Amino acid sequence: MKKIVLSILGIFVAVMLAACSGNSVKKEDSNATDSNTTTSSSGTLEKIKQNGVIRIGVFGDKPPFGYIDAKGVNQGYDVYFAKRIAKELFGDENKVEFVLVEAANRVEFLKSDKVDVILANFTKTPQRAEQVDFAAPYMKVALGVVVPSDSNLSSVEELKDKTLILNKGTTADIYFYENYPDIKTLKFDQNTETFAALIDGRGEALSHDNTLLFAWVKENPNFKVAIKELGNQDVIAPAVKKGNDDLRIFIDELIVKLAEEQFFHKAYEETLKVHFSDDIKAEDIVIEGGKF
Repeated sequence: MKKIVLSILGIFVAVMLAACSGNSVKKEDSNATDSNTTTSSSGTLEKIKQNGVIRIGVFGDKPPFGYIDAKGVNQGYDVYFAKRIAKELFGDENKVEFVLVEAANRVEFLKSDKVDVILANFTKTPQRAEQVDFAAPYMKVALGVVVPSDSNLSSVEELKDKTLILNKGTTADIYFYENYPDIKTLKFDQNTETFAALIDGRGEALSHDNTLLFAWVKENPNFKVAIKELGNQDVIAPAVKKGNDDLRIFIDELIVKLAEEQFFHKAYEETLKVHFSDDIKAEDIVIEGGKF
């Protein structure tokens, strides 16, 4: 009897080990499949053409550059350009999948292959250029500071005893962190949250791209741009994943080609002009042919 029990126990152990081994193999196979899926979504130019659609990261809450209109449709200056990229690739401007991003996750969305291109009002900086590859620029930008219209604030030095509202991951966030670390700041992920905080009086001033502020104060006349240009005169450019040279070169060549038809001036007329006051001109904003 003892021998029979031991024999049965041995068979049971062997069956259990085999079952565990089979489950382990299946799990490894599953992981391999997930890994292959991620790799296959990589946004190389060849893969984009195979997929028949290009995934472009844009803002959904930053009018007039990238936003969702009342009908739920993507609109704005960046969206206008994104559609042209799709048209150049596929002959159809609708062959673009818009992926909504926030300022702080634009780099990560490229690194993790969630998008092929970022066109979310992305300022080119040396720090960002270490992580992504930028194509030729298509817009100028600097920083600005907006305050309530009855405020007397007119310089950065006057911010030292006040609360400055910022968007996380923006050039304004980086600029004040590096140059004015003693200024008290209040930071948010989304543009809507940031501007709502200023309207609610949770801070005395807000810093962002001056091009955005010029448009925002026109829609919000109880505020004004107190500092129109701060820091460096920078450029905004498309970004692709580091090393994605074919896609970057394609965009570079397209931007040069579009200069022949003054494409970005047309984009300005169609998407931006109505949002700015009369003293702002296309030449203050756009760059044609990637030449700054």
